[in-house]
Amino acid sequence: MPSDVSVVHVDDDPGFVELTGTYLERHSDRFDVTSATSAGEAMERITAETDCVVSDYEMVDMNGVELLGVVREEYPDLPFILFTGKGSEEIASEAISAGVTDYLQKKTNIEQYTLLANRVLNAVAQRRAEQSLETERQRFQSLFDELTQPAVEIEYEADEPIVRAVNTAFESVFGYTAANIVGESLDAVIVPE
Repeated sequence: MPSDVSVVHVDDDPGFVELTGTYLERHSDRFDVTSATSAGEAMERITAETDCVVSDYEMVDMNGVELLGVVREEYPDLPFILFTGKGSEEIASEAISAGVTDYLQKKTNIEQYTLLANRVLNAVAQRRAEQSLETERQRFQSLFDELTQPAVEIEYEADEPIVRAVNTAFESVFGYTAANIVGESLDAVIVPE
């Protein structure tokens, strides 16, 4: 994973938000923590370069789950960890239903920051891996589509090669459109009896 992990931490307690940022940056020099003391301020600080948002639940201008909804509108895949002192099954259930990446209850010990740091790193690593995989899928799809030779993607079902995709060159050479051949056996369509 790249060296920098950009985190926006929002909590309406200025002392706690500062303390959390300090502990995260001490935990690893990879962290770059930006603090915010309101949901509105957090939205001003979250950018496309932000790797993760860590938010309290109970804040003055909106709660953490409401902030999650606002963040998801603009950044649907951005990891979002609810780090709250107001823990209950109801809040956890609400957060999970809303699509929070992780939920962590504040404790009074220093180990909570190590746990938070690890959860942030894991969430960011997972997101980066998914982004990398999607980039590779797009590259492969572009290559497949642009090949000048006929190409077909098949998947075997009970030893039968079932067509999953064909490129434009395949359609031109063999005279089948993708709509007519996808889902059919390649052998039944291409190989003469």
